[in-house]
Amino acid sequence: MKLFDVYPLINVTPVKASGARLWDDHGNEYLDLYGGHAVISVGHSHPHFNQRLKDQLDKIAFYSNSVHIPIQKQLAEKLGQLSCYHDYQLFLCNSGAEANENALKLASFETGKSGFISFSGAFHGRTSGAVVLTDNPKIIAPSNKRDDAFILPWGNIEKVEDRLKQGNIAGIIIEGIQGVGGIHIPNEEFLRSLRDLCKKYDAKLILDEVQSGYGRTGRFFAHQWVEGLVPDLITIAKGMGNGFPIGGVLIHPDIKASHGLLGTTFGGNHLACAAGLAVLEILENEQLVSNAEKTGAYLTEELNKIKGVTEVRGKGLMIGIDLDRESGPVRSELVTKYRIFTGSSAGKHTIRLLPPLNIEINQLSSFLDSLKKILN
Repeated sequence: MKLFDVYPLINVTPVKASGARLWDDHGNEYLDLYGGHAVISVGHSHPHFNQRLKDQLDKIAFYSNSVHIPIQKQLAEKLGQLSCYHDYQLFLCNSGAEANENALKLASFETGKSGFISFSGAFHGRTSGAVVLTDNPKIIAPSNKRDDAFILPWGNIEKVEDRLKQGNIAGIIIEGIQGVGGIHIPNEEFLRSLRDLCKKYDAKLILDEVQSGYGRTGRFFAHQWVEGLVPDLITIAKGMGNGFPIGGVLIHPDIKASHGLLGTTFGGNHLACAAGLAVLEILENEQLVSNAEKTGAYLTEELNKIKGVTEVRGKGLMIGIDLDRESGPVRSELVTKYRIFTGSSAGKHTIRLLPPLNIEINQLSSFLDSLKKILN
């Protein structure tokens, strides 16, 4: 049996990792500025993270949600503390797509409506409900197509209200910062207007923080750059587990739970919660959210000085670099010649940076020097 192809493969086989570094099966060292799709938040093989998982393995690795699992409550309490969403409820699952799927479901249950709005450039996942709100027709199967899923122009609040006036919209879903769409930041006025319109038309505002959350932008959630903005539902995953599969939905206290409304077999298992708790402890103890803001500001400033860079977008360590040429050959040379991993899938001319939040200035300087050499 052979594997079903998922992505075009880079011809590298990582076998060891530490912090923001990787080593391949030939002993070559690489700098990781992509974190495996923004998943590695606190660094590869962090000692505290590893120890948390080992300790949990020695106790119990899994049991279903039909019993008390105290570490789930510990995770929820710590997440509430660091995110400042103390009074929200936490539903635990396994991935970002699953988190978005359940957020959409809750919004529909609460409003009694079936329609949803997302925006051009959006990526919310590949599962049934999330994929129809993702702006990529190539990954939407005929069985996924729905007449009540509307992808509207980015930033156009008039189009949003026009659609809401027609009725049957359960919610609006938007990324804290668009990732796959090219690192685009929704402006403050647009987000505040979405919040107001959701209240006016009895719809739920869903903030997809799967990629932009967990300190990546220099705030715990990207939408927290807009003071006082409070979504009804917030979806999380990726950096939440630093490589261990875990996702979740933060749910407004006004949305009441009932048995069977949502369910999961593996979500919130003991090992996943140990990973999630370790990440939060490291974020707090090593002040990685503020490090993301500081190192991201340095990186953005220096990138804007490089000839051949036409625009730099993003916040913290979620950065899109637009070039005056196609990005593919540049990314290829970065990895093959300079042994630096960067991200794709953000536009023909865009390089995406999503490094571990404990990245160091000297490591970023090495990348900047390499990029200058390629572009010049």
